[in-house]
Amino acid sequence: MGIRTSGLHHVTAIGENPQRNADFYLRTLGLRLVKTTVNFDSTGVYHLYYGDTSGRPGSLMTFFPWQSIEAGRIGSGQATATAFSVPANSIGWWKQHLAAAGVETTRVTNRDEEDVLGFRDPDGLELALVAHPQGDPRDPWDTPSVPAEHAIRGLHSVTMTVAREADTSDLLVDGLGLQFRHQDGDRLRFAAGEGGPGALVDVRVDPNAPEGYVAGGTVHHVAWRVPDDETQKEWRDELVGRGLEVTEIRDRQYFKSIYFREPGGVLLEIATDSPGFDIDEPLLELGRELKLPPWLEPTREDIANSLPPLDVPA
Repeated sequence: MGIRTSGLHHVTAIGENPQRNADFYLRTLGLRLVKTTVNFDSTGVYHLYYGDTSGRPGSLMTFFPWQSIEAGRIGSGQATATAFSVPANSIGWWKQHLAAAGVETTRVTNRDEEDVLGFRDPDGLELALVAHPQGDPRDPWDTPSVPAEHAIRGLHSVTMTVAREADTSDLLVDGLGLQFRHQDGDRLRFAAGEGGPGALVDVRVDPNAPEGYVAGGTVHHVAWRVPDDETQKEWRDELVGRGLEVTEIRDRQYFKSIYFREPGGVLLEIATDSPGFDIDEPLLELGRELKLPPWLEPTREDIANSLPPLDVPA
């Protein structure tokens, strides 16, 4: 294994009501809407990208909010929790802030010397805020509802639930280049590069967990970073050589992607860092208008008419 990811690129989940989704992630969590587009494979649904000021890889949580979709089931073969990184002294502020917004939270726990506050989004997606004792140097998005001193810095980690450990661990280490850090009960932690916020995955091994069902309130896939197109091509060849079924490279306009399932069933993606979200609109105006790739522009009117109204902050 010669290629190693530097960390998480994004997490993509499925929601239900797009306005409710946007209100929660923009106003309650204080993220920035860095791109409003559609699912390129099913254009009747939005694809909403939330992140930091410029939507840098590692800050991104994205959603397909399907109107009236049935509820999914969180379980084995899925990424079952997504954690965001916040400043070390901000967990108390967040607990009060979420309570004021009507969001029920868990008690604050300490794991791996990090304070963890758990909660769910309006669709039941499992989330957490994690305060790393050494801090997180990434710049946040500053909003009236969530000031910069407390704001989310980006993704912290994901938790994957699988029935068996060995094959998943081997794939993370030999296929993605992660390093095994330690085990705490049924939870194994792996890290990309130097580790730290944005470069961590926890694998929870539970042979008795129900099989996950991907629909509303569940994670669809987890994406890992690769620096450029050429490295992605080489990496795809390596993964195919391991016997994995890997998609062809797909152009997602703001990055290029390949997809495959790890042995435990979790859908993974490898996404390029470039070209980024400012290729089709200015940085200061990210997310304000519906953006479509060139191959969908001829059907813009039909696509726009098929989407529900969406009111987002200017």
